Amino acid sequence: MARNWFVVTVAVSMVLLTAGAMAQKNDVSASIGRVFTSDQGVQGTTLTDSNIHFGDSLAYSLSYGRRIADIGLAQLTVEVPFVHDPDIKLNYAAFTVPKSYSAVFLAPSLRVNLLASTAVSPWISGGIGFAHFSSSSTMEGGGSTPGNLGVTSKAVQLGIGLDVRFWQNIKIRGEARDFYTDEPNLVLNPQKNLHNYFVGAGVVWSF
Repeated sequence: MARNWFVVTVAVSMVLLTAGAMAQKNDVSASIGRVFTSDQGVQGTTLTDSNIHFGDSLAYSLSYGRRIADIGLAQLTVEVPFVHDPDIKLNYAAFTVPKSYSAVFLAPSLRVNLLASTAVSPWISGGIGFAHFSSSSTMEGGGSTPGNLGVTSKAVQLGIGLDVRFWQNIKIRGEARDFYTDEPNLVLNPQKNLHNYFVGAGVVWSF
């Protein structure tokens, strides 16, 4: 199933970008920010704090987009956002979770830019792809992490942002994206799904 989601994501990306080939309008972006994940509660414990806490280490985002429609006040763009967080720390009072994990998100999406021809353009984005998590081989309290360290799942992406023209074809971008996924191998498996919020800022080059 995990491999199927990866193959489908790549195939959808190629189809959408090929469909927009006649538009002759592209953009690439790079942002730096953080991925925030809400605490996950573990049921049936006597601990004072029964939540798994997630760190918010530095992450980065890359995106390629191709405009496929211009309807006056709005432009429709096919985009493929990629987000990587290399080291998300974990903390649990009983020390029975992995020390950390890394996360990769890739989700072919459709982005709607409002007032795209002006200096300031807000946008929304939505799509579906995959996420891959790699848990550390060492537990927080020592010892080896049981189970599969790598977990691949579907990822539903919803995002909002603002592009501000800086100079000619260069824009400044602020963005916030939610990747809704299955959870990584946390050993305890407290819940089935996670909201992974990437918040960042960077630059966009249109060509």
